[in-house]
Amino acid sequence: MNQKKYKLTRIGQAGFRKKFDESRFAINYQQELNASQYEAVSAVDGAYLIIAGAGTGKTRTLVYRVARLIELGHDPNSILLLTFTRKAANEMMKRASVLLDDRCSKIRGGTFHSFANVTLRKYSKAAGLDSNFTILDQGDSEDIINLIRNQEGLIAKERRFPKKETLNKIFSFSVNTERPVETIIEEEYPHFMMELDKILDIQKIFQSYKRKNNLLDYDDLLVYLREFLQSGNPASKNLLSSINFVMVDEYQDTNKLQADIVKGLVRHN
Repeated sequence: MNQKKYKLTRIGQAGFRKKFDESRFAINYQQELNASQYEAVSAVDGAYLIIAGAGTGKTRTLVYRVARLIELGHDPNSILLLTFTRKAANEMMKRASVLLDDRCSKIRGGTFHSFANVTLRKYSKAAGLDSNFTILDQGDSEDIINLIRNQEGLIAKERRFPKKETLNKIFSFSVNTERPVETIIEEEYPHFMMELDKILDIQKIFQSYKRKNNLLDYDDLLVYLREFLQSGNPASKNLLSSINFVMVDEYQDTNKLQADIVKGLVRHN
């Protein structure tokens, strides 16, 4: 284990590390982990960023951290583990269950999108949604955009206009980076600047179509979740009060929107 590539950084205000009697634990964490891993696993109070190189046991550390929190007596449902794939979340929960017991399978684990889906359906009224909303995948979104392109008469041999895939990519990138469509086109697609007004019209029609038909694409799930977490309404406070620990796998890969969600999740912790 290369400990030189493993670093635990305290974020925010200084906290303190509680001392616990680990003799009653089923797992000897200090014996099974190296010093850097144990420091990360036993950190309870405050926010931490773990910087680790390849092969240094990041997944192992998260698995042991889940187990230790449960051994400390924390409700599994108060632990949220966010990953970028459902497979990764399931694997960690399974490994933690094998390591300790079935309580580890009861934590809240999943992708940003799956957590958003579950949360928004449960608190749909407070989030300003109908709980029976339909989720659009990438292909669905592109087909709707293409329908709008056709209706607007923008598909013609003599015109150079972005394809449905390109438009969806531009709109999605704008949402996830919180950058205006105008800026993205100017910097990434300057050859479409002459069509900017029409592109913006399509974006507005697309958003209106989704709202009218109770549709959410993957980006909408995250946008509505962020707004709900930041709202401060009773439903949002109820959710946040039930989550005591938030762990994010591969945090360095989060975009601006996902980072805002993480901040929203820990705002009352």
